[in-house]
Amino acid sequence: MSSPLPPGQRELVRLPVHHIGDPPLTDSEGWTLAIQGELERPVVLTLAHLRQLSTVEIEADFHAADGWSVRGLQWRGVRLADVLGPAKPLASAKFLRAFDGQKYDASLAFDDALEPDVLLATGLGGAVLPIEHGGPLRLVVPARYGWKSVKWLRGIEITAEERPGFWERRGFHRRGDPWADERLA
Repeated sequence: MSSPLPPGQRELVRLPVHHIGDPPLTDSEGWTLAIQGELERPVVLTLAHLRQLSTVEIEADFHAADGWSVRGLQWRGVRLADVLGPAKPLASAKFLRAFDGQKYDASLAFDDALEPDVLLATGLGGAVLPIEHGGPLRLVVPARYGWKSVKWLRGIEITAEERPGFWERRGFHRRGDPWADERLA
C-alpha cells in the first residue's frame, strides 16, 4: 500500500511539463551556476563540475500546488548543502533565492535549503535531466510544492532578508509545505 498524498492532491503517473517562460537555449559547455551573497567564498560552478559531483540519488514525490502529485521520481544530483558548505555561509544567511536567469525565481528559508534531500539535480529517471523538466540543472526541493524546484537553475543568492519569488509575489505561501496545505498566503 502506498503512503498517503498531501491534502488536496491527486496522483498522476508521469511528471507533466509546466514552466514560466520558454526553455532556454542550452549550451552545456558554457552553463554555469553562480552562488553568491552572504558567503565568505562565492562560487561559480560549471555544469561539467556539477555532473562530476552528482553522486547522490534520491527517490522523492513531487507535489504541485495546483493539486497533482507524482510519486517516486528518481533524481540524481549533488546535495545543495554539500555545495554551500565550502562556500562558508555567514551567520547572517537566513534565506536563499534561486533563479533561472530569465524571469523565474523562488525563495526558501536557509534551513529548509540545507535539508539532505534538496538537490542540484542533473538527472531524472536514470538519464540526463531533460530540458523540459529543467535540464541541464534544476533545484529539487521535495518537501515543498513544485514551484520551489527552480528549472534551468543559473544562480543562487544567499540573503539576510527574505526576497519573495515569482509565485510568492503573486500571493502564494512563502514556505509552500504540501503537508500543511500551504498553497496561498
